[in-house]
Amino acid sequence: MAHHHINGVRLWVEDEGDGPALVFVHEFGGDHRSWRHQVDHFRDRFRCVTYSARGYPPSDVPEDEDAYGQDIATADLLGLLDALKIERAHIIGLSMGAYTGLRFALAHPDRIMSLVAASGGSGSFPGTRAHFLEETRALADTILDRNSLNLPGFASSATRTQLKLKNPDGWKEFADHFLEHSPMGSAYTLRRVQAGRPSLYDFEAELKAMTTPTLLMVGDEDEPCIDTNVFLKRAMPSAGLVTFPKSGHLINLEDPGAFNAAIDDFLAALAAGSWPRRDASTTGASAYLSEDGP
Repeated sequence: MAHHHINGVRLWVEDEGDGPALVFVHEFGGDHRSWRHQVDHFRDRFRCVTYSARGYPPSDVPEDEDAYGQDIATADLLGLLDALKIERAHIIGLSMGAYTGLRFALAHPDRIMSLVAASGGSGSFPGTRAHFLEETRALADTILDRNSLNLPGFASSATRTQLKLKNPDGWKEFADHFLEHSPMGSAYTLRRVQAGRPSLYDFEAELKAMTTPTLLMVGDEDEPCIDTNVFLKRAMPSAGLVTFPKSGHLINLEDPGAFNAAIDDFLAALAAGSWPRRDASTTGASAYLSEDGP
């Protein structure tokens, strides 16, 4: 557990276990602590690295809004691997972290062994993108005006209340941790990362050419993300999609056992060489016949 100087800031990093590296990248509402259930499960077999992004104490919280952005978040992940002397890693990201993982795989395919992109895609779906951007910027303004993250509707939103229903104690811990974050760091992250990043649909050509083995995961009640994950599955020949029933956005906290098991199966398939790229013969639109006819 230590601060590492990366791209002009100090990032708080926790590093446990030995073996191939699993690097966990948290969501907007979380931090390095969000991955406790995953680290406890994997650290006997893997080197588990968690960190808090810039703007999230105990990492530095830059006061310059220009010090935040999606390209900066992607560069921070690269800088983290360099600082820890990790040549290649399995990247596991949730929501904001899933987006960073996807962008990292596109930009640095030589540094990533595989990608787990869970609950990714908020704000990307064309039909709801304008509303997402408006809501995100308004929330940032509210946080800055109040200098507070006391936003009762956030932890109880339509995609996070599933955790409250399944595990009230786990939900309270999540909500308490969110209140410990920096209002300024969170607001600037909303403005410059969440609202500043392009839609994933803008990268369709690059995603079609991407070769990194990828496991997409989404809850079936995570309305902002479902359509984008179907798009990603169709666009990415290297991707598989797992959907968790009766689940929202925080799937790593809602059912850690099922979440971890899906990753175990994915990593085992990779080790066995049984995670192929999608065969072109499976992409036809007909429900009955091949393109060659009966």
